[in-house]
Amino acid sequence: MIVAVSGAGGRMGGLVAQTVADAAEMELGPLYDPRDVGSTVAGATIGDDRAALAEADVVVEFTEPGVVMGNLAAWRSFGLNAVVGTSGFDAKRIAELREEWGSGPPNCLVAPNFSIGAVVMMRLSEIAAPHFAAAEVIELHHDRKADAPSGTAIATAERIAAEAPQKRTVESIELIPGTRGGDVAGVPVHAVRLPGLVAHQQVLFGGVGETLTIRHDTTDRTAFMPGVLAGIRAVATLPDPVTVGLESVLGI
Repeated sequence: MIVAVSGAGGRMGGLVAQTVADAAEMELGPLYDPRDVGSTVAGATIGDDRAALAEADVVVEFTEPGVVMGNLAAWRSFGLNAVVGTSGFDAKRIAELREEWGSGPPNCLVAPNFSIGAVVMMRLSEIAAPHFAAAEVIELHHDRKADAPSGTAIATAERIAAEAPQKRTVESIELIPGTRGGDVAGVPVHAVRLPGLVAHQQVLFGGVGETLTIRHDTTDRTAFMPGVLAGIRAVATLPDPVTVGLESVLGI
């Protein structure tokens, strides 16, 4: 299986390229990143020619929210299965992707988070949601992350809201705008950006006389690589042309 990487000049894209190169059953294909042309990752040189990726079987997309849709349109036109880790895929963008991607093959897998622990955290949040009156999501990332809130936080809030409406006695008046965070389907989401962090999220649930906190911490980016490899292996056999989340890959 030949695997190309889009966004290979970034921290995650470079790590994906090295991980693919080290995987016994995979061959690292062309690398694409207009921001870092000429650099070398995992022994391969990064180029800026999208068409060079057409020889691959799967392309892993770790770019930026502003360019990802254009890239995906190109991979679809080349008949490439795509595994997407770029942030910013809220419900509106997913609907746009489904419309533009159309029927498969090829297939596209969009994962808000490739950490298996984070996927379990989101599933546990869904299970807890109907049993509590309200929830809030706090996500914490390094200060070089390009967007806020994270795709994982958005997905978590949307899944909580789908399971249960939020019930608060009083909605606080913000003395400083933004103090209560962003609103995702009625669930407040708070984003923290600090040096020293990697990727962290906690989901707080409140009910009568009790609270529940579900927390996940990523201490190194290598935590995402088993999920990326699982997505690469599974994307061509997924039943839908556009699949969101690793849940169907992991069977949870």
